[in-house]
Amino acid sequence: MGKSLFIPKVYQSILDIIQTEKAIKNIKDHFECELSDALNLTRISAPLLVRAGLGINDDLNGVERVVSFDALDINNSPIEIVQSLAKWKRAALSRYGFSVGEGIYTDMNAIRRDEELDNLHSMYVDQWDWEKVITYKQRNIRTLKNEVKKIYEALKSTEKYLYKHYSSLVPILPKDIYFITAQELEDRYPELTPKQREDKITKEYGAVFVMQIGGLLKSGEKHDGRSPDYDDWSLNGDILLWYPILDRAIEISSMGIRVDEKALLKQLKQANADYRAELDFHQSILKRELPFTIGGGIGQSRLCMFFLKKAHIGEVQVSIWNDHIINECKKGNIPLL
Repeated sequence: MGKSLFIPKVYQSILDIIQTEKAIKNIKDHFECELSDALNLTRISAPLLVRAGLGINDDLNGVERVVSFDALDINNSPIEIVQSLAKWKRAALSRYGFSVGEGIYTDMNAIRRDEELDNLHSMYVDQWDWEKVITYKQRNIRTLKNEVKKIYEALKSTEKYLYKHYSSLVPILPKDIYFITAQELEDRYPELTPKQREDKITKEYGAVFVMQIGGLLKSGEKHDGRSPDYDDWSLNGDILLWYPILDRAIEISSMGIRVDEKALLKQLKQANADYRAELDFHQSILKRELPFTIGGGIGQSRLCMFFLKKAHIGEVQVSIWNDHIINECKKGNIPLL
């Protein structure tokens, strides 16, 4: 509990609480416009609740417990609070009739009860979830990289926009984002853990996209866990930004080209989760009833934290923290909202 909490030796928030709240609104408004224009996305409404047993909720790494409950007027079906909308969005694109090159984004709010709380992790998760229709021929690394570059340009635009309003928030993002696979990263730093590798490569380049996450590396270890039924593990990755305040890399976005029927069956087998193939969502993929898509999530609070140079995510969102975190942040001059 709180073991990974990092308190800077000398910390003073650049903006006070009122300025921070106003800046959060500016960041979100500007970035949403940049993102939707760059990727051709339409904003839609999103669910907080989904029915259990359909395979539509995000399983994350497959071990996290969802928050579920029954309801007075809903019979024979437990209800779950979403963990993310990775699967729901793909089905929504089909239901709403979006065409190739068109997509959606939404404000996703979730509760992840099993998060280990620290500077970057909260039980309350808020992110822009987005999804876009592509063709089968576009299921390749080139497509993935092109979308990453568009998102990165939206990030840089937002950083510059904020600097115009607050001259003390000096831009730090590099001109370009660097691409590397998880296997190349292991080959380069075999003696380091996956997180240490991310820190080392991101400190060197400033902004990095680590690709092909989920499967086993040559070492027999995974770079990181991924649910087997939305991203194609050969066509996904994470956007990492170097963050001097915490002296580490911050993952801003996880994204990827989604599984087709072959990748789904292969990854379910690797994850010992073949039983999921019978669920409604998975059957719709196997029967090719859903479009081919690319999508991901972009952390809203993490993005605000990064641009506003905050030491803790609790400075840009309201959540629940344990006593250790509350006390240490108070001693470290970190004002939690």
